[in-house]
Amino acid sequence: MLHRRKFIQAATATAGVTAISSVIAQSCSSEKDSYKKAVSQIWRHSVNNTKLTDNRALQRELVRYSTLAASSHNTQCWKFQLEERLISIMPDLKRRCPAVDPDDHHLYTSLGCATENLLQASKAFGLQGTVELESAAPIKIHLESTTPFSSSLFQAIPKRQSTRTEYDGQTLENKELKQLEQAATGDGVNLIMITEKQAMEKVLEYVIEGNTAQINDPAFVEELKSWMRFNSTEAIREGDGLFSQSSGNPSAPHWLGSILFDLFFTSKAENQKNTNQIRSSAGIAIFVSEENNQSHWIRAGQSYQRFALQAAALDIRTAFLNQPVEVEKLRPQFANYLEIGNRRPDLVVRFGRGPEMPRSLRRAVESVIV
Repeated sequence: MLHRRKFIQAATATAGVTAISSVIAQSCSSEKDSYKKAVSQIWRHSVNNTKLTDNRALQRELVRYSTLAASSHNTQCWKFQLEERLISIMPDLKRRCPAVDPDDHHLYTSLGCATENLLQASKAFGLQGTVELESAAPIKIHLESTTPFSSSLFQAIPKRQSTRTEYDGQTLENKELKQLEQAATGDGVNLIMITEKQAMEKVLEYVIEGNTAQINDPAFVEELKSWMRFNSTEAIREGDGLFSQSSGNPSAPHWLGSILFDLFFTSKAENQKNTNQIRSSAGIAIFVSEENNQSHWIRAGQSYQRFALQAAALDIRTAFLNQPVEVEKLRPQFANYLEIGNRRPDLVVRFGRGPEMPRSLRRAVESVIV
């Protein structure tokens, strides 16, 4: 009976692989070309940005740069309001992820990421952005004329991505680590940089524990699956979410992708993937707010975004491994390991050098301006 069961399992797996191969073989080149075109239109710098004299057009372009920021599950959980010399960033609560982010922590860090991109882009367009941030959003960014300055962080905006694959396992130079640390430095946020392999293995233990808890939670899995885009057609149609190929998975029709997700998204498989990814990384960066409130979560997002932009400028990849800070019961244990007292660890990010992956998309600017 055992041998028979193994035979059936092997046959099923083989059939699954055959089906995937058939789907990939039948995917038309026009679909691939459409996705490449969409990527090139989104992940780009402006043409003749210094010639944008119309205030409304200029602000819309700043919003476009802002939307190239990171967000949890690529939900793009932001809205923008444009006024004379003022851009406000507000949460789009319809794009909440209550299973993985019940207190909206990641939502507000995502707003911080968008804020930082907008600030970096403003300088390049000859505007100095000043952030007015009270206890929570809306985040008001006042814009005043200044001498245009195109920083390396601004130049890196179209290069940054969350690269969910294995890296090359090589260490970084000390000067590169210092540059990353300096970029992340900000008001109310501390950075813990871990590059020693034994310490990284300890973080891996927390990642595995958190990952196992999440995958055993049906609500988490259902929510994650709702943000999956299993092929380029639906990725282009929605303009958001997690494109399967961005994490090295095959493109497939939605019906097949959904079945494969249910079959292969297991704690064992994901834990092995996380193990390989962490062990191939040069280090892990952990962002810790001094206070546990929305304004500090926003600052943590700004800090991360600068870190990620500096990494991109140095041709270094980054990716989130937030399981230890997302699982509520695990978070205090992780904080205790980090010896940060009662402070909340906000984000866990691995970094290192590795290949680029297919990029995620963004919604049209018109859809995020209110």
